[in-house]
Amino acid sequence: MTTTRRTVLGAMAAACIATTAAAQEVTLRLHQFLPAQSTVPTNILDVWADKVEADSDGRIKIDRFPSMQLGGTPPQLIDQVIDGVADIVWTVAGYTPGRFPQLEVFELPFLSPDAEVTSRAYWELAEARMMDTDFADFKPLALWVHGPGVIHANRPVTDVADLRGLKLRAPSRTTTTLFTELGATSVGMPVPAVPDALSRGVIDGAVIPWEVVPSLKVQELVTYHTEFPGDALYTLAFIFAMNQDAYDALPSDLQAVIDANSGLEFSAFAGRTQQNDDVAGRALADARGNTIITLDETQVAAWRDASQPTIQNWIAEADAAGIDGTGLYDDARALIAKHSAGN
Repeated sequence: MTTTRRTVLGAMAAACIATTAAAQEVTLRLHQFLPAQSTVPTNILDVWADKVEADSDGRIKIDRFPSMQLGGTPPQLIDQVIDGVADIVWTVAGYTPGRFPQLEVFELPFLSPDAEVTSRAYWELAEARMMDTDFADFKPLALWVHGPGVIHANRPVTDVADLRGLKLRAPSRTTTTLFTELGATSVGMPVPAVPDALSRGVIDGAVIPWEVVPSLKVQELVTYHTEFPGDALYTLAFIFAMNQDAYDALPSDLQAVIDANSGLEFSAFAGRTQQNDDVAGRALADARGNTIITLDETQVAAWRDASQPTIQNWIAEADAAGIDGTGLYDDARALIAKHSAGN
């Protein structure tokens, strides 16, 4: 090989390496607690990551770590994003009880009529009240809620009285309080622990949306499912967040890519998508021949009345803690009404 040819090939190789380095200027680690094939990673988190990679022309690469592959437990995710163990996390706010007191308002019973509507309200109320308090230690990328919570149990639940003696998994402080006050024995645990707890009899049932059923095979572990038409019995608040230092270290054009794919509209997309994914979970339970109990208006009204003390106690507790529970509840309802009217 001639010296000239070696020089040309060497220059070409160097150019390729330089181009590759430029194409993947930043690698960010996204950590979350569900298997990669679950609906939220597949239909929401991967959609976001793929779009960021594409919009950055490959300069941002998102490495995805499902099922807690970076270590730790689901309740540790929020500290992982603060400490930089992960650059981005998706987590359940209620996995760290009491840490995000203001956003608990969106987990109160019979508040959410629709996941997209409530997710829009959640983001807007967070911008107005929470960014410098609850979310001061990291950069929120999106905030949303899932579709209507459903009771999945090994015996039928129709009336509030049917909860007595039922060991029921609850996902957050708010829901634990609700179901305890309604007569159940509430057991807090992250959702990945539900199948084992059901199979071993640690719990008799769980409250989760239909969307989660396929990945956990809940339809194979219980035979009764209770739905609440209209406003949701409960819903759960999620946080999709980025380490603030990792965001600040990005050049301004890559910060713009992150910002363009985050915020209000992505929160609305996530809530809408998660609720749409309820359909497949319900179909699995139906196909298996399980009993799906859909309460009528009179039955729902009795549950609504029974849950009012939970709402009032939460407001009073928040007011006593100086976080304006009355204002939060009123503002959440007003924002939900605004976005409901816009649908």
